[in-house]
Amino acid sequence: MEGSLSNSRSEHFSQILEARVSRRDTLRGGLGLAATTIFAGAGLSACGGDSNGGGNTATPGLSFNSIAGSSADAVSIPDGYRMQALIPWGTPITGSFPAYAGDGTNTAAEQAQQIGANHDGMTFFPLPEGSGSSTRGLLVINHEYTNPTLFAGDGRATDMNGAPTDADEVRKDINAHGVSVVEIAQGTDRNWGVIQGGFNRRITAATPMMLSGPAAGSEFMVTAYDNSGMTTRGTVNNCGRGFTPWGTYLTCEENIQGYFITTEANPPREKARYGLTDTGFGYLWSNVAGDPTEVNGEFARFDTTPSGPEAASDYRNEANTFGWLVEIDPFNPAAAPVKRTAMGRFRHEGAEPGRIVDGRPIAFYMGDDARGEYIYKFVTAEAWDPTQPNPNMLDNGTLYVARLSADGSGEWLTLDYDNNPALANDFTSQADVLVNTRTAADVLGATPMDRPEWSTTDPNTGEIYFTLTNNTNRGPDDTDAANPRGPNTHGHVIRLAENDDNPAATGFVWDIFVFGSNANADPSFNISGLTLDNEFGGPDGLWFDRRGVLWVQTDNGAPLDSDTNDQMLAVVPAQLAGDRTVNPDTQASLKRFFVGPVGCEVTGVEMTPDYRTMFVNIQHPGGNWPDGGSARPRSATVVISREDDGEIAL
Repeated sequence: MEGSLSNSRSEHFSQILEARVSRRDTLRGGLGLAATTIFAGAGLSACGGDSNGGGNTATPGLSFNSIAGSSADAVSIPDGYRMQALIPWGTPITGSFPAYAGDGTNTAAEQAQQIGANHDGMTFFPLPEGSGSSTRGLLVINHEYTNPTLFAGDGRATDMNGAPTDADEVRKDINAHGVSVVEIAQGTDRNWGVIQGGFNRRITAATPMMLSGPAAGSEFMVTAYDNSGMTTRGTVNNCGRGFTPWGTYLTCEENIQGYFITTEANPPREKARYGLTDTGFGYLWSNVAGDPTEVNGEFARFDTTPSGPEAASDYRNEANTFGWLVEIDPFNPAAAPVKRTAMGRFRHEGAEPGRIVDGRPIAFYMGDDARGEYIYKFVTAEAWDPTQPNPNMLDNGTLYVARLSADGSGEWLTLDYDNNPALANDFTSQADVLVNTRTAADVLGATPMDRPEWSTTDPNTGEIYFTLTNNTNRGPDDTDAANPRGPNTHGHVIRLAENDDNPAATGFVWDIFVFGSNANADPSFNISGLTLDNEFGGPDGLWFDRRGVLWVQTDNGAPLDSDTNDQMLAVVPAQLAGDRTVNPDTQASLKRFFVGPVGCEVTGVEMTPDYRTMFVNIQHPGGNWPDGGSARPRSATVVISREDDGEIAL
């Protein structure tokens, strides 16, 4: 794990959390807020004009029993449920529909027509568009990165330094990244399959894309590929996801520093603050630059070291065109993806909208997934009008970064060059602020957090939840009797509520919803009182379904007493007593629903509108799942339903 790159002028969250929790009700091991908390007693209630479709007046409790942890190379689900593995890596979805070759011999051109590698965030869009169908739709899936199993034999061809030497293998690697849009439908046997239709497409690390918003066309975006700075090629490390009420998908570019390199002794802050080095993650795609088959710098662009007299003659700015939210229209295969620069540049993990209400602006909540980084929100300038949706709504608005105070309050600090004088000395324009979002947040004194990842919004209360996956940099000297969590090996989930339930509010309150832990840890660490039935570490994926069930997925590297593989748990926060946190009195309401195969991460979850089909992604399985035998492991989507065809979980 990398060290923190943050240079914030604010207290670290470990200090704030220590001060905050030390004033809490010690009877609950440090979790209960004092009697007058905004989070206490908030039940499920209808909300008029809510375009999210939430607001049920009552939600029954979880109907399944928490399943045991598992270390098997198989998926575990509760009794009474059935599953199938769908669209594993290599499944043909478009073009000539080339069959998957289990020995890794598919070509780059074939990979561009197949499902990509390492599934992550996803969203289901019913078909026909706007129909609400639960038996046919488009599944849009992120593909975060690749493994050596992508290639024939033991991996790609390399030189003595481990850099690739085969241009077609590099193209295959590039084509296994990105996003898949695939039409699926449920058959009469209740199994789902791929429809070879016109909606299907692959978006890869080579797909032409538009740049929009304040940074588009600026000096920071000029490259040899496009001197105007209005276009770029590709998207990489697509992790979490978001969606818009006008029917588009948001894919989040996370660890861009793994792909772009620089050999500059003193790289500019737009590289240094984002962790660019001379090796990245070892992809080193630029090593095959100059190959006779290279087209228009397709490989050279991954080396951002200046090589010409000006930006228009090289790729010094190429990495600046990455680290954004990318909007995709799943219903229009001809539409170019658009990188929305107004929403900031950092290691985007998710982009969940808050509760969407007619006549009000929309807030999107985002985490920067690195230790010591920040929580952000973007508020649209325009109010949402479902009768006249503006497809460019994400180009105009205000970006904020969060500062959390020890008393449980918080402030949204505006990252707006024209309206925040605190930015005037360090930046020259809004484009400068956006390309260097992290540095701007440092300057304003935002609160460094413990790897903020996915966000999600309670459809009934409007509260926003974030996973904070871990922070092993926090030392034992940062702890006290109320919060002895240094290092923070198992992570936790934080909850925010905007002042006056206003998406454009500049203030909020916050609390800790649950702490990850192994079951047998001392109560001073296992603050939530977790047991073998629900112990977890490394909370990562996070999603509220429209009924108010919160789903928590893990990417865990910390020890658990059940020695279980990564998992997914469920809880209904509105049904928890008191301050509605998971604590020793309420922990039994948090139940383990799903355990993945050995070596995997469980990431990405979605349901059909009738709640009778669930989709869960398995990333980087380590055994031979899902094909079994001696087959190569393949990331895939698990489809889950009840044997009695009832609603999932309730």
